[in-house]
Amino acid sequence: MNSSNNTAPPASIPAVNPLCPCGSSLPFDACCGAYLAGTSSPPSAEALMRSRYSAFVRHDWDYLKHTQTGQDESPATTDIEWLGLEILGIKAGGENDAEGAVEFVAHYTHQGRPASLHEISRFHKHDGKWLYVGGEFPPAAHQTKIGRNEPCPCGSGKKFKKCCGRG
Repeated sequence: MNSSNNTAPPASIPAVNPLCPCGSSLPFDACCGAYLAGTSSPPSAEALMRSRYSAFVRHDWDYLKHTQTGQDESPATTDIEWLGLEILGIKAGGENDAEGAVEFVAHYTHQGRPASLHEISRFHKHDGKWLYVGGEFPPAAHQTKIGRNEPCPCGSGKKFKKCCGRG
């Protein structure tokens, strides 16, 4: 038996950059990381919305405050575990637009209970930078509930009841 199959990789191999929480399948540093670090600005309403989701996941309240208009909201509770983001629709909000909207569902658990936030967020470009201006919540009848036997929205590949739906 070859024991070389049981050894760890050499320490010289760099750690893999974690994926961005926004669901883009890109490493965080190549996606929303630059926006949260302030080294670049999101080029579209969708990119801003994804970066704001990443900021919620990372509890980056300063980024959230600086990417919205005039609203002085207190930070969201820190006992929410964000599980995944689904983009349902995009209206305008491109690099050459002044306004845009993004409809999304953000899945999470709060105090161990699964939930989702379905919102149509509105964005406005001010001095070349996209800002969140508010959101509307579609009627509850259109919101989907995660079934216990459905795949977990966190992307683990497990059933929801065996993953984030435990409790």
